[in-house]
Amino acid sequence: MTWLITGGAGYIGAHVVRAMTEAGEKTVVYDDLSTGIAERVPDGVSLVVGSTLDGERVRRALTDHAVTGVVHLAAKKQVGESVELPLHYYRENIEGLRVLLEAVTEAGVPSFVFSSSAAVYGMTDVDLVTEETPCVPISPYGETKLAGEWLVRATGRARGLSTASLRYFNVAGAAAPELADTGVFNLIPMVFEKLTENAAPRIFGDDYPTPDGTCIRDYIHVVDLAEAHVAAARALQASPGRDLTLNIGRGEGVSVREMIDRINAVTGYDLPPQVTPRRPGDPARVVASADRAATELAWKTKHDVHDMITSAWSGWTRHHPEAARGRRP
Repeated sequence: MTWLITGGAGYIGAHVVRAMTEAGEKTVVYDDLSTGIAERVPDGVSLVVGSTLDGERVRRALTDHAVTGVVHLAAKKQVGESVELPLHYYRENIEGLRVLLEAVTEAGVPSFVFSSSAAVYGMTDVDLVTEETPCVPISPYGETKLAGEWLVRATGRARGLSTASLRYFNVAGAAAPELADTGVFNLIPMVFEKLTENAAPRIFGDDYPTPDGTCIRDYIHVVDLAEAHVAAARALQASPGRDLTLNIGRGEGVSVREMIDRINAVTGYDLPPQVTPRRPGDPARVVASADRAATELAWKTKHDVHDMITSAWSGWTRHHPEAARGRRP
């Protein structure tokens, strides 16, 4: 099979391309390079530069490379930005998906893996989030991911397309320093940025109903996440007609305060965090039940939080060498 990986030059996408290639699958990257980096695409893997909104460009990519499956990661993904630019997010994430699915079904591509998000759940109030937990997204980003799942599922049922929607939890780490996340939108790189400035990391609220008062999240290593994509792609290939919706997490919660302590230990810094007011919309606890993914995909995570921090730090210091030089003894 040949898999088209949309967004394959991005942080997660590049890891998916790497995992698929190492598993012996042929891949083609489709990316508009608005946030992706062309150098992340491995030698021997074709890169098609284009937007998912460009239906003709997508069709040519599917036919020119005889694509038999699609992994769709290309999307806008900043929650705060989505609140400010909802029309932009709906256009990129929903209209782009519609155009892509139209091209996919016209070309007779049989398998489609969709990158979804735990943001579909919104403000959860359960110990473990299962796939049956009600979805009440609280941001336009989360709304586009949930609507995307609906669109993928409906298209699959109408056109005989095998589909899987993977709901990621908090992704971190890197397979290699050059593949590390260069954005500063999630907790680990946000803490790294503060440490690099020799400034105190921030905790947004310490009065939540959790053991240490700070929010608890489920973190998954990007390598494990990428391997889940390989497993999902092969599951669809092996059993045509499947319709899967799966949480991709570790099922283990780590608090913000605990994560900052672990980051300080790995990096050699010793900067106590500064507590600031809560951010609107932050639930106290979001931890996945990944039992269904383990059963359906015969997949399980292999990396722990320490692996995530150390590999992410290697990537951060590659791009910010002053961070390693400036750490305290």
